[in-house]
Amino acid sequence: MTRTNIDIARTYFQAVQTGDMAALGELLDADIVWHQPGANQFSGDHKGQGAVFQMLGGMMQASGGTFAIDKVHTLMGNGDLVSATIHFTGRNGDASMGMDGVDVLRIGNGKITEMWLFSADQAAEDAFWG
Repeated sequence: MTRTNIDIARTYFQAVQTGDMAALGELLDADIVWHQPGANQFSGDHKGQGAVFQMLGGMMQASGGTFAIDKVHTLMGNGDLVSATIHFTGRNGDASMGMDGVDVLRIGNGKITEMWLFSADQAAEDAFWG
């Protein structure tokens, strides 16, 4: 099971990196719960695929399409959980952001059902997103 879940997570990150929204739609459970950290306009719990896509679209709009996960370092599995160490970046006018993070995905029945995100410098990310 863990190997399959790691493969699902790998496919998710590939879809994010290539902007394959159709693949993302197939990977995210319709009732996904996404826990976005911090104290910015995107922070909080987003419930359902529509709410998650709205948040991600807002991030792309706020960053002029530059927000990206540019590196996925390591994927690790434990039962229905997969953690990923990543690096993400973005630009917004003269402001830029680039930092490490950890994403934790809960996978059930071949779909991502819950997601937790952690940032190396949450204050800097909050300042970036406003």
